[in-house]
Amino acid sequence: MCLAVLALHHLTGIPVLIASNRDEFHERPAQAASMWPGEPRIYAGRDLRAGGTWMGVNEHGRYAIVTNFRDPQHVLNDAPSRGALVEDFLRSDASPADYLAAVHERDALYNGFNLIVGDIAGACYLSNRDGAPRALPPGIYALSNHLLDTPWPKLTRTKIGFERILQATPQPDVPALYANLFDRTPADDADLPATGIPLDRERLLSSPFIVSPNYGTRASTVLALHADGRGELHERRYSPNGEPVGDSDLTFSWQA
Repeated sequence: MCLAVLALHHLTGIPVLIASNRDEFHERPAQAASMWPGEPRIYAGRDLRAGGTWMGVNEHGRYAIVTNFRDPQHVLNDAPSRGALVEDFLRSDASPADYLAAVHERDALYNGFNLIVGDIAGACYLSNRDGAPRALPPGIYALSNHLLDTPWPKLTRTKIGFERILQATPQPDVPALYANLFDRTPADDADLPATGIPLDRERLLSSPFIVSPNYGTRASTVLALHADGRGELHERRYSPNGEPVGDSDLTFSWQA
């Protein structure tokens, strides 16, 4: 997962609305978003190589999302899966704050990550490149491969588009949210971040939606938790040339 915009306790009647892109190598196997067997019921895609998931929700209205922190100079070859951090929260009953406090005690074992976990009561954020976890007040947030709300061009564009959609139409407007995530506009060279990768790679990764033969946006996902106990998880999957190849539209009931 490499880009997400979140409206947390910001919309009337929808305490959680998240729209996100998952960027990954095309050869890495993944399972489409579905209801996972077992208890509690989890709704998410699944990484079939390391297990876990990049984003998901469970029947109790607990949700989590993880992105990688781009830090090519500090890579641990034997680090545990960051996707397990999402699954572990969805299977636990710890509060968001308590869960992230426990993760923080061992977060040096992982490659760089950003992790947002939440439930109907609130949400918290942790990056193992940014000190202790912190609570997120109601509002709109944006996350990519640096710290929360770092104003990379791709993130700024997506957040502005997200805010316009929230103001213009009843939510969740899934087609409009997908269209906003499908933005292939690259950043100008002068605005590119310097993250320690070659310039041509920075250019490739600078658009909200990434297209290349080996690596790119694999899926877009929209999650909405309604205050009346309805849940929606929508996923659109893409081929290496950026063409849609499948959709999952899951509806479920949740109760805290």
